[in-house]
Amino acid sequence: MINFKLDSEYIHLIQLLKAVNVVENGGEAQAVVSDGLVKCNGLTELRKRYKVRKGDIIEFLQYKIVVD
Repeated sequence: MINFKLDSEYIHLIQLLKAVNVVENGGEAQAVVSDGLVKCNGLTELRKRYKVRKGDIIEFLQYKIVVD
């Protein structure tokens, strides 16, 4: 599990994936979201600009990211 401390109101989903180093670059982040490989709070999320907020749980492959 990865804990991510959010210092603003939100972070875009693709930025979060890059920030916690579960993808190598922005292109890969966009691809995994478009391919339906990322879940937000248990639901598949296809929006690259989805606004992740405190309390959200993001799942991608074996990673689980908890946003605090």
